[in-house]
Amino acid sequence: MFDLIAPFAPMIVGGTLVLLLVAFAFEIRPPEVTALAAVGILLLLGIISTDDLLGAMGNSAPLTIAAMFIISASVVRTGALEAFAGQVTRVAKRAPIAAAAMLLAAVAVMSAFTNNTPLVMIMIPIGITLAKQLGETSSKILMPISFAAILGGTCTLIGTSTNILVDGVAQKQGLAAFTIFEMAPVGIIVAIVGVGYLALTRRFLPDRDVMSAFLPVNQNKRYAMSVYVTATSPYVGQKPEDVAIFKSGNRRFVDLVRNDVPINRTAEDRVIKPGDVVILNSDEADVMTIRERGRLALAVADDDGTIPVSSHKSVIAEVLLLPDARCIGQSLNQLEMTKRYGVSPIALHRRGENLKERYERSPLRVGDTLLVEGSPADLMRLVEGENLLNVSEPKSRGFKTQKAPIAIAVIMSVIVAAAFDIMPITGLAVLGMAVVLVTRCIEPDEAFASVDWRIIGLIIAMLAIGTALENAGLVEMLVSAATPMLSSFPPIVALAAIYLLSLLLTELVTNNAVAIVVTPIAIQLAIALGADPRPFVIAVMFAASASFLTPIGYQTNTLVYGAGGYQFLDFARYGLPLTVVVAITSITAIPLIWPL
Repeated sequence: MFDLIAPFAPMIVGGTLVLLLVAFAFEIRPPEVTALAAVGILLLLGIISTDDLLGAMGNSAPLTIAAMFIISASVVRTGALEAFAGQVTRVAKRAPIAAAAMLLAAVAVMSAFTNNTPLVMIMIPIGITLAKQLGETSSKILMPISFAAILGGTCTLIGTSTNILVDGVAQKQGLAAFTIFEMAPVGIIVAIVGVGYLALTRRFLPDRDVMSAFLPVNQNKRYAMSVYVTATSPYVGQKPEDVAIFKSGNRRFVDLVRNDVPINRTAEDRVIKPGDVVILNSDEADVMTIRERGRLALAVADDDGTIPVSSHKSVIAEVLLLPDARCIGQSLNQLEMTKRYGVSPIALHRRGENLKERYERSPLRVGDTLLVEGSPADLMRLVEGENLLNVSEPKSRGFKTQKAPIAIAVIMSVIVAAAFDIMPITGLAVLGMAVVLVTRCIEPDEAFASVDWRIIGLIIAMLAIGTALENAGLVEMLVSAATPMLSSFPPIVALAAIYLLSLLLTELVTNNAVAIVVTPIAIQLAIALGADPRPFVIAVMFAASASFLTPIGYQTNTLVYGAGGYQFLDFARYGLPLTVVVAITSITAIPLIWPL
């Protein structure tokens, strides 16, 4: 069939690509579904073969990205990322004037080495709490947090999946692999300029009321919990005051109870015996950590013999739908939240508007926020069961804190080994993934659930479409048409044109798709003009991540869209000056590091 349509292949592929981008822009179907449909059409027409599709699956980028998802998840799972974020926030609270700038700088630094989506998930409730303490609405801080994560991610090869993907496509085009810090000189300049803009202009963001603004500020609730001492416990025979685990972290020893009678502190036999109950006082996160590690058996008592660790008092909370929330696509009626979790939904908040009429029949989307009421225990079951984020307060969960040094050592080892070019980044990422799994920094089910398989599927599909562009000769045709127009200008004009093309497309469609489509064009255009292709590829990296104009161009923007109560045009109003500043800075700085 291909022989029959070969003369028309460029038009067919071009038309398919245009329709694909339109479908992306209008969200007719999820991007990965639309891309796979386009691949099916191209396969049917013979423009790409099965071998081409297998070749796309063999590209190193998807494997590298999946491995880095898991390594980043291990840093989150061990509590290392949240501990660092919490420490920065505590320091910021002591200096309120500089609080926002410190928070944004910390987000930018952390996003250079970890996946920015889980980072922003962690920072949303922290940002909301900080905004309340500063007497501001959360809309003054959440959009800058997302933008800071985007800026920081451009500083290293592993900071964003876009950079890894562009590197993989560039290698396929014959360019040498990018090193982990190769883009850092420009990335750091852009990040400093961008974060400076964010810190100085937050007051120009609109005040948007969100549901969480009417909820009480978190008071860092503490809970009394009882620990049952089994016959095999290693603490039998010890004085409770001398047991280190009863006093570690936020924990405080309260009392020792035997046969429902407190043991007097002056009693000579005040040593732990089998069947004793040790009363401790700690916060909710520590309770979950104790349960997770299983070294202490939680037990509580009331008139009936047992009570939960947390209170039964009903509270109101706001929860955010994450990209991998299990309830996406279902309506509240279908979810049966009250029957399954004992939690009652009160309101649904979407895209800057509160849906009041028949909202329970509306399919849930990424970035939606729900106001729900229930007991703390039931709310926790809902959040964990559906993979939601409680933005009313920092998420309390059990961490594998004893594994945190291993997770940190793994990601640092990957960074150092990549910097010294000991092994390609794909091999290092796979080794790091193996270590965090073998050492149980993260369990296999959690690890593979942390990978956004929709992004992986989209990347593989777009790589196949990129092959179709080459097979049809469309890249050469576009370059041949652009070269005469650009050859009479300095190469920096062509660099700016590639940057602006990538920037425009990334605001309309997914940035990973843009990276795959534009990178070959950038390389071939540079070669045709007699310029070094490397700075052109760097321009694609920066432009494809510089999504500040819409809430749909980048996943972190979608997350803060609902949580901050923003309107769609809020991103354009605040993000346009940042887009211009970042574009000018990037286009000016890139030729200074990589001469054209």
